[in-house]
Amino acid sequence: MLDSNIKAQLKTYFEKILTPIVLTASLDQSPAAGQMLELLNEVAEQSDKISVKTDGTANNLPSFTVSKVGEEARITFAGLPMGHEMTSFILAILQASGYPPKVEEDVLARIRKLDGKLKFQTFISLSCHNCPDVVQALNLMAAINPNIEHEMIDGALFQNLVDQHQIMAVPTVILNGEVFGQGRMGAEEIIAKLDTGSSEEEAAKLNAKDSFDVLVVGGGPAGSAAAIYAARKGIRTGIVAERFGGQVMDTLGIENFISVSHTEGPKLVQALEQHVKSYEVDIMNLQRADALRKTHNGIEVEMANGAVLKSKSVIISTGARWREMNVPGEQEYRNKGVAYCPHCDGPLFKGKRVAVIGGGNSGVEAAIDLAGIVSHVTLIEFDSQLRADAVLQNKLFSLPNVTVIKSALTKEVIGDGSKVNGLRYQDRTNSQEHTLELEGIFVQIGLLPNTEWLKGTVDLSPRGEIIVDAKGETSVPGVFAAGDCTTIPYKQIIIAMGEGAKASLGAFDYLIRHSVSEEAPSKIAA
Repeated sequence: MLDSNIKAQLKTYFEKILTPIVLTASLDQSPAAGQMLELLNEVAEQSDKISVKTDGTANNLPSFTVSKVGEEARITFAGLPMGHEMTSFILAILQASGYPPKVEEDVLARIRKLDGKLKFQTFISLSCHNCPDVVQALNLMAAINPNIEHEMIDGALFQNLVDQHQIMAVPTVILNGEVFGQGRMGAEEIIAKLDTGSSEEEAAKLNAKDSFDVLVVGGGPAGSAAAIYAARKGIRTGIVAERFGGQVMDTLGIENFISVSHTEGPKLVQALEQHVKSYEVDIMNLQRADALRKTHNGIEVEMANGAVLKSKSVIISTGARWREMNVPGEQEYRNKGVAYCPHCDGPLFKGKRVAVIGGGNSGVEAAIDLAGIVSHVTLIEFDSQLRADAVLQNKLFSLPNVTVIKSALTKEVIGDGSKVNGLRYQDRTNSQEHTLELEGIFVQIGLLPNTEWLKGTVDLSPRGEIIVDAKGETSVPGVFAAGDCTTIPYKQIIIAMGEGAKASLGAFDYLIRHSVSEEAPSKIAA
């Protein structure tokens, strides 16, 4: 099952195991169980500190636990941890053995302080690139806090549990039988949801910070580039982000980042964060900006937790998010059949009927990907023709289980109260309305800039994008902007990075000229 290269890598990783580990499997007679036992034995062969045993007491089959020898198991994998989850498996072995994780000490201290029995279950799909972050965060928490248990569940393998919990999006986290959260979450974000008193502590820490020379709001490619360029100038630089990496964290394959033929969003974000951390940049993650004010001393950015950060200049790089249809039923059935990531959630709709809304590149790519999983895909496009590249359209029309409906206006998402069961649309050529029976709807209709918090402060375009000049400066002196939240055309990672660097240079130029204009009168008087 594992090739020689992977086995060699495992031998190297497993040299870090501190105490003996046992992998305890609960197996039935299914092919998946046979594959699981084969995987566990091959993994155990790479280290004399790993042993395998079978035990038929688990409720979910096939599954296995990871624990120290002689210690009660708190980490469970219900499914085969291949693909993106192989790293989760390796880390679980190391961390269960006591190997110290690469996590800041204050985060570890907050995990150890959590009390009460916390039993987490994370529903994943092996094609989901967001899921490993959640799995690894919860495995880490279980490894260092005896009050915490975590079970990874492969939704494609345990369809009965998916139906029982009505899981229609991954990752979905269940805590003590109730839905705790959905989507990508790291340890810090999970802790913040569990420890509600931490918000006041975080606000106090932010309020205590000295004024910055450059404060970057947003931690995607544009924000990262802006922070690096500012820090290289030797000025006091901070970066505050609701989620470091932004939308790139939700991007699977990246093949147009010049000089890198292929990478994935999370890998690129990891590299960006490491690069930013190599400079003296104050990184403030999991913090959402709520308001911006120009004062006589500079600029203030108020956060959602009430804290206020001060700076002489600000660079806004808050990016964009998936645009919603804004039709009845969309919010009611979000993550109950309405989805926005075909790569992550597609496997949950295996053998079912789905629709893709949007005929651009992202929509057509989604339809092509889903066609290999689901029974039938209906692509719905508002315009009279698709806007995707010709090569994608040719592939789409070659697929036997795809129907394309053009000149169609989506009117309503229909459901039974718990999940989607249909979609109503209007034929724009004759105004007739039609209803499709289906189980899933994937929305792929472009991006919406994250700029609502700036209305009335900086000038925005009719589309809500921040209007910037050639240097990235906004209508407010000292406030710059870069990336997908601005009027700059072509929303691409490499363009966002360039715009972030440009805005940072513009901010530095502003600081130089501003300081000179302030100092000039005193020098003349002297």
